[in-house]
Amino acid sequence: MSLLDETRNAIQWSGHLKSDLLKSKHLGYLLLLAMIVTVLVGFMLFLIDPNIASPFDGIWSAWGTMTHVGFGDVVPTSFFGRLLAAGLILFGLVFFSLFTALVSVILIGKNIDVLGSDVLRIENEATPIQSEDNKILEELARLHERITGLESTILLQQSIQSK
Repeated sequence: MSLLDETRNAIQWSGHLKSDLLKSKHLGYLLLLAMIVTVLVGFMLFLIDPNIASPFDGIWSAWGTMTHVGFGDVVPTSFFGRLLAAGLILFGLVFFSLFTALVSVILIGKNIDVLGSDVLRIENEATPIQSEDNKILEELARLHERITGLESTILLQQSIQSK
């Protein structure tokens, strides 16, 4: 394949991924929760920390803290500001773990449909083979019964002849 075809396929794949991600309600809820927490903690940082000069600086600091980027241009210096930032760090860990999990579920769930149809096709192909196997097993059971009967007949004849 040419580079142009590969690029076209990559763009098409990213478009499908974007539409699948936008369909997820849980992902939207998670992003909304992250935005709300960022804004609320940003305002709280502005109110309790003297180093945070404006609400926007607080939001910027909260976003940098939650995303673990930590630019360092606006940081809390008070005890309660740092305590709040520490809580935000933990929230950021949970947030990005959930975000990664949701994206993974969306990607894997898409492949599950394909996998499910493959499994169904294989099961349909295997059904005639299983019925043939059952016929073979039944015939083997009948042959085993016949051999057992013949063995007992031979043993009986041998015991009669030896007397």
